[in-house]
Amino acid sequence: MHSTEPAEPAEPAGPAAQGGPIRFGTFHAPYHGIDGNPALQLRRDIDLVRHLDALGFDEAWIGEHHSAGYETVASPEVFIAAAAEHTRRIRLGTGVNSLPYHHPLVLADRIMQLDQQTMGRVMLGAGPGQLASDAFMMGIDPLRQRAMMGEALDVIVRLLRGETVTARTDWFELAEARLQLRPCRPEGIELAVASSVSPTGSVHAGRHGIGLLSLAAAAPAGLDALAANWAVYEQTCAEHGHTPDRRTWRLVLPMHLAETEAEARTQAEYGVLHVVRYLEGLSGQSLPYGRSAADAVKQWTTEGYPVFGVATIGSPADAIARIEAMTEATGGFGTLLIADMPVCTPEAGRRSYELFAEHVIPHCTGANLGRTASMAWAHTNSERFVGAMGDAVRAAVASGGR
Repeated sequence: MHSTEPAEPAEPAGPAAQGGPIRFGTFHAPYHGIDGNPALQLRRDIDLVRHLDALGFDEAWIGEHHSAGYETVASPEVFIAAAAEHTRRIRLGTGVNSLPYHHPLVLADRIMQLDQQTMGRVMLGAGPGQLASDAFMMGIDPLRQRAMMGEALDVIVRLLRGETVTARTDWFELAEARLQLRPCRPEGIELAVASSVSPTGSVHAGRHGIGLLSLAAAAPAGLDALAANWAVYEQTCAEHGHTPDRRTWRLVLPMHLAETEAEARTQAEYGVLHVVRYLEGLSGQSLPYGRSAADAVKQWTTEGYPVFGVATIGSPADAIARIEAMTEATGGFGTLLIADMPVCTPEAGRRSYELFAEHVIPHCTGANLGRTASMAWAHTNSERFVGAMGDAVRAAVASGGR
């Protein structure tokens, strides 16, 4: 028998239905105040990744830096190897390896070993190197870094795909180079290229048909460049026979959440000046909003900071609104990465991720649509159901329970 009753109206499915993110993670440079114990800071970083794994986050990307004091992971591969032993399912990426700092064969070999150690959970993020001070110590001309990244990436992609490579540039050479191991999973190791404001990252990613990692999505200049960079990525993919897929596009946004906006802003005042001091140290300038924590939070959530852009410091509802705005502005992307910043106590930081997992992710993925529809159906038919239950009770009484 076919029902003639009208179907229940569908509930809006959240950002995912409009091309919003379906995966979530953290982009963990990491940033640490230089007045803390570095050993304890690193242990807390590993504990945080373990916490994110338990909360169901999909990814954690770990950075590579060698100077300026705040970003204290020199080898994301070493960190990932440790974090993998304390997690079950979260995928772990280098966010990102600075390719001009490594011989491409050695880096590809380390990543392949790490892929086996993590049972296929490793991802390789590639970039030219962010800190000029890093390049200076190695005698690398910053004007050459993007070209060097492209040369290394061309080789690394081929090596990870199992090819034998002979190549020579003015800074590395390979002679019949090949990797001993193969990827743990048939689909291979996922790669992504860092992109900020310039289209360089989009060009390199599109040439190889790999993912795009937009680090400056929260910056006004970065936001303006997102659509243009994606258009470059699509065009370059087409020129090289690849199909662009927005699900491989990752956006990085700074966020800190609490139950209310006021509480989140108060918590952020605890450590926000660490971020300001870092920016001042890199620029050699004093910033006018660095005089008080309250001013610094206000600046970050309104006009924004250099490099880091505008932060969302508020409630889960504020995070949802920001994600929906980014979905509309970009036309859709696959993964949202929370830029982990030292703005609060470790306890408040863990709670922020808990609130995101509890309230923001289900809204974005539509995880509760079936439950909501079931409750609405039960409510609509409650009189009929209650009546039937009452009839059953009365019948049981009348029959003496038989």
